[in-house]
Amino acid sequence: MKTKAAVLYEANTPMVIETVDLQEPQEGEVLVKVAAAGVCHSDFHIMKGEWAWPMPAILGHEGAGIVERVGPGVTRVKPGQSVILNFRANCGTCRYCIIGRPVLCNGAGGQRHTLFDGTSRLSKNGETIHHMARTSCFSEYTVVPESGAVPVRSDMPLDKACLVGCAVMTGVGAVTNTAHIEAGSIVAVIGCGGVGLNSVQGAALAGASQIVAIDMLDNKLDYARQFGATDVINAGNGDAVARVKEITSGGVDYAFEAIGNSHTIRQAYEMLAPGGLAVVVGMAPEDDEVSINALSLPRTECGIIGSWYGGARPWVDLPKIADLYLSGRLQIDPMISRTYPLEEINVAYDALAAGEVARSIILFE
Repeated sequence: MKTKAAVLYEANTPMVIETVDLQEPQEGEVLVKVAAAGVCHSDFHIMKGEWAWPMPAILGHEGAGIVERVGPGVTRVKPGQSVILNFRANCGTCRYCIIGRPVLCNGAGGQRHTLFDGTSRLSKNGETIHHMARTSCFSEYTVVPESGAVPVRSDMPLDKACLVGCAVMTGVGAVTNTAHIEAGSIVAVIGCGGVGLNSVQGAALAGASQIVAIDMLDNKLDYARQFGATDVINAGNGDAVARVKEITSGGVDYAFEAIGNSHTIRQAYEMLAPGGLAVVVGMAPEDDEVSINALSLPRTECGIIGSWYGGARPWVDLPKIADLYLSGRLQIDPMISRTYPLEEINVAYDALAAGEVARSIILFE
């Protein structure tokens, strides 16, 4: 079949909107008609050449849509169901899947630019086009593994559901699944884009007593207040670490870094109170490294931990987040700053690079 998609042929060049070939779903695979896709910074790392990725490729990992057809052996989803795309499709049988940490799954074959059998379903004129995280939702249609299409209730709006597939799950999950913060905790969040805003509202949901949001753009700090921040700091106006320690009387219990930068990761660690935990949520360039004073670790009993996709158990957590949204307990609508058609996807990424938006989404007809 044919599908219209945004194809990236080379880093630091615009994506090209064109029609490509998409194979039918194979054993254990699902064909999804994409309804909406989020404009996320992780794809931008590939566009800028900061993450190595084979080209050409169809990016997009934050999406939702309707199941069109299923391949042989598929039992958990059926045509007509609304699904959130899970960019950490997992095998279900390896050690990490069995112990409830499926985002660390190591039992699925192939690289993440292919499907589980090591091949691509995308091509043009016989040339292979690579997948992005087995999702590739910058396309009208996409084929994903069965575990990569998580059913969600039919009354969940798909233009909101797409953000559950990455930004909401990553930010809220970092607080609830990775850090397990206690009610009354003092929290800082560095970076108030889509993921950081969801760390803010995750902390609010968990009962944090003080939530300090840090960014260099005042519009992002305004968003943070809307999502539950009690204090905001513009990091461009002085020493953010010193300011955090001042307004929290000595530092925070938990600091969530939602940018992906060695400088801000170190800041997250330095703004901790004794016994605090820095949670690295942001995705840094592949060659970025961070150093901290080694003796400070035992002296303060502070720690650093990574959070990958908010420690998601996608088939449990994604529907649960949809329930929280539909019950009015979790916000998504204010996060959507702009919507674009697929033809304007490069414009959408220009807006992201300029810091103009919390989150933009691509809407498909």
